Amino acid sequence: VQLQASGGGLVQAGGSLRLSCAASGRTFSSYTLGWFRQAPGKEREFVAAITRSGGVTYNADSVKGRFTISRDNAKNTVYLQMNSLKPEDTAVYYCAADQDSRTFGLRRIDVYDYWGQGTLVTVSS
Repeated sequence: VQLQASGGGLVQAGGSLRLSCAASGRTFSSYTLGWFRQAPGKEREFVAAITRSGGVTYNADSVKGRFTISRDNAKNTVYLQMNSLKPEDTAVYYCAADQDSRTFGLRRIDVYDYWGQGTLVTVSS
């Protein structure tokens, strides 16, 4: 599976962005998918995850109520809608896929088998 993230850019605080991650491969609909981010000088951290049917989603406490993960299995794409952005949301955002379709432990980096190249989100104050 190859993942290609896009949609990053520069936005003012309070603004919105929607990230997309397009995947190759016929088994996309069977994967659990996640978004992570890494700010300069910091470790990569969990942002959100969604199970293969899209029925269950998980969000980090820092983004609850502001970010929404969704997927379109017909388009082999996972999205991250980011609203009410804050300067502390500035980071490179990565999408990831878990081929074992887990429904637990999704905040752990080592759960995911495939990673996209990342897209930079910069939020100005």
